[in-house]
Amino acid sequence: MKFEHSIALHNGVKMPQLGLGVWRVSPEDGVDAVRTAIEVGYRHIDTAAVYQNEEQVGEAIRQSGVSRDELFITTKVWNADQGYDTTLKAHEESLKKLGLDYVDLYLIHWPVKEKYLDTYKALERLYDEKLVPAIGVSNFHVHHLEDIAAHRNIKPMVDQVELHPMFQQNELHEYCHKNGIALEAWSPLMQGGEALTNPVIKEIADQYGKSTAQVIIRWHLQRNVIVIPKSITPSRIQENFEVFNFELSSNDMQQIATLDANKRVGPDPDNFDF
Repeated sequence: MKFEHSIALHNGVKMPQLGLGVWRVSPEDGVDAVRTAIEVGYRHIDTAAVYQNEEQVGEAIRQSGVSRDELFITTKVWNADQGYDTTLKAHEESLKKLGLDYVDLYLIHWPVKEKYLDTYKALERLYDEKLVPAIGVSNFHVHHLEDIAAHRNIKPMVDQVELHPMFQQNELHEYCHKNGIALEAWSPLMQGGEALTNPVIKEIADQYGKSTAQVIIRWHLQRNVIVIPKSITPSRIQENFEVFNFELSSNDMQQIATLDANKRVGPDPDNFDF
């Protein structure tokens, strides 16, 4: 399937660069949010076992009437299920809940010490057996990626991490670019609203007649980052998708680059306890 506005992963799989994230989207809201996104034009939906809304994502896909091969679906193995055999079972369970024959991308959700290499080995098996078109990781630092490279056969296609104007992850961005790993941003608009109200971003948005959210999403796209903003509000879902009809100048990009404050909102992948 050839997606519009996509990134080619290192194995040739095309992944839509803009998708809908459903972290903290309740089961009550999940079906409507995903169905709305697909109606708007999104073809990439990102969920995870721990979000407890895989069933609703699957139901929305069925209700959408859009052919399965026109969609790109990501899910993730949760920390409690990591390990070789348990990961294989978790993958089967996710497929069952989604009601799908396959997901397009399967990720390790967090780098659980002593487990993520065995977990990744299970992902390699799923990939080798053509049960999943692409595999990758989430919340992995450079040293985690180097550990994978030293011990496993297949390079991750994607690393999904916290990434936004106040936490730009430049070292990781450069490493992934050099090594052919697609970088994907969760919390791309930054939880808490600080990025959305930033005066520099507001001034740029005003120049284009766009919202600050649209400017931030466009900034990610122009950095070749895959981006999955979350919303359950139909107007916001629509707005977040209307980012392909303008382009930020190099000066705009440089201004946003100056906002990096190394300000992480979520947990540090070297120091989490779940």
